[in-house]
Amino acid sequence: MYRTLGPEALGIRGLVLPDVIELARASGFEGLSFNIEDAAALAADHGVAYERDLFERAGVRPAHWNLPIDWRQPGEDEWRAGLSQLPKLAAVAKALGADRTATYMPSGSDDRPCDVNLAWHVARLRPIAEVLWDAGCRFGIEYIGPKTYRAQFRHEFIHTLAGTLELIGAIGVANVGLMLDSWHIYAAGESAADLGRLTNRDVVVVHVNDAPAGVARDEQIDTVRTLPMETGVIDLVGFMAKLRELGYDGPVMPEPFSRRLEDLAATDRLAAAREAARSMDSLWRAAGLA
Repeated sequence: MYRTLGPEALGIRGLVLPDVIELARASGFEGLSFNIEDAAALAADHGVAYERDLFERAGVRPAHWNLPIDWRQPGEDEWRAGLSQLPKLAAVAKALGADRTATYMPSGSDDRPCDVNLAWHVARLRPIAEVLWDAGCRFGIEYIGPKTYRAQFRHEFIHTLAGTLELIGAIGVANVGLMLDSWHIYAAGESAADLGRLTNRDVVVVHVNDAPAGVARDEQIDTVRTLPMETGVIDLVGFMAKLRELGYDGPVMPEPFSRRLEDLAATDRLAAAREAARSMDSLWRAAGLA
């Protein structure tokens, strides 16, 4: 496992890839979650070797990239257009050594009842998984746990680990696994014990965060979180221990969605990144990973 910076999760936006790599280095992160479209554009101008050198000289690993397809929108033409661009983007990522990508899955729909929605998700996600398989890339799917999030929809959908594993089985492509988030495990009423059925191969990307204190689990808001170890509401030490037990060897990224941190990032990006890095250092020490 290695600590990975996701700039946008901290409210850091608008930087070009070389600057984001330098930010990861300066703040002490070992890996970087990056924009693959930006990386592909830079590779087109300077070559992939140039980008690999940027990462290597900084001592930063190209960890993973967010799936660049808006597959959640209903328009067939739009998502097919995105799918057509995926092979070349995945090829750039693989050449950089970043063979992990992931996406999130809404836990409800206003239009599709659960069974219909399951079939719809398989039809949308299987072609993506197949393209990524051909490119040698892994594909993680994240479920959204909070009750307050799924309550906005007419029809509830998958919002648990077990349900997501059933979807992955229905997709039926061997490179598909989980983007596993400590927040969603907590918000769904699950715990580290529920990870016992997983293996390293099942987990593609990991997010860590804590939850605001004094808020009941079913009243937590998805976009209001805290840095890892900030409140102690979520059992992150137990979560990390279970990941170590299953042999997880991939990126671990803080995703706090913290207004306080975003305000700091607006004036001092490095300070925000370093604060996130310190929270990860605290987690590593508490979990015996340091």
